[in-house]
Amino acid sequence: MEKTSKIFVAGHRGLVGSAIVRALEAAGYTNVIKKTRSELDLLDQKAVADFFATEKPEYVFDAAAKVGGILANKEHPAEFIHQNLVIQNNVIHNAYLSGVKKLVFLGSSCIYPKLSPQPIKEEYLLTGPLEPTNDAYAIAKIAGIMMCQSYNKQYGTNFISLMPTNLYGPNDNFDLESSHVLPALIRKFHEAKENGAPNVTLWGTGSPMREFLHVDDLADAAVFLMQKYDGSEIVNVGTGEDVTIKELAGFIRDAVGYAGELVWDTDKPDGTPRKLLDVSRLHSLGWKHRISLETGIKDTYEWYLAKIRLLK
Repeated sequence: MEKTSKIFVAGHRGLVGSAIVRALEAAGYTNVIKKTRSELDLLDQKAVADFFATEKPEYVFDAAAKVGGILANKEHPAEFIHQNLVIQNNVIHNAYLSGVKKLVFLGSSCIYPKLSPQPIKEEYLLTGPLEPTNDAYAIAKIAGIMMCQSYNKQYGTNFISLMPTNLYGPNDNFDLESSHVLPALIRKFHEAKENGAPNVTLWGTGSPMREFLHVDDLADAAVFLMQKYDGSEIVNVGTGEDVTIKELAGFIRDAVGYAGELVWDTDKPDGTPRKLLDVSRLHSLGWKHRISLETGIKDTYEWYLAKIRLLK
């Protein structure tokens, strides 16, 4: 990409898309195309086709997706599979039709089997059953990977697929019904602190292990791989380090300054017991994360505080 290349970031208001826009603009890219949902509905096949035919972006970051935590995935699987399939079909197919030079497709680490050997290598894809609490979303993302690979094979496109681990950071979703674990815990602890609650109840046992990557690190990796990587093989993007949910809760409690007790509701599901990505392929390409989990949590909590102040 040149600094003046026309770059379309699909989903620029979301957690990942907004971080990619920040990374591009900070690096001096001056022609970044951003479209709100009211300006361009990515579920609308004709609207997407017209956009690509008219704008003809040279590079595309496909960060648009319907995402959510365990509860949202469990209660709305049809929406997760349908909307994600439609969005990525529209974007990827029209990127091909309009002659896009290169596309980055953002997948998810939930594409891997529930009981994958740890850490998870890219080649473990499709080697076992998925985690049932988010299999609809995972299958949509697997279809996106296969679509990129198939278009590369048949049409000679340059569409690459990145599989990020659990993400967090500015512009995350803090809704307790639909968010992922880290932002949900930030909000829970903050509200408990504000209300003087003596304890906070958390789902599961706290024993599952998870890897967390600050979204600004993911954005940096996405821009790096857009420039440096050409290949149909998927690339894991993560830290290569994990913590238990109980340890995560401790980091967040400290960052928020909550002094109460933690109560674990063991009747609620834990999800996958461990999910750590093998990032040796990414490291061999020359990229490593820079933001520590403790620093990232503090940064995210500060962003959350600024957001809720604006809403008052």
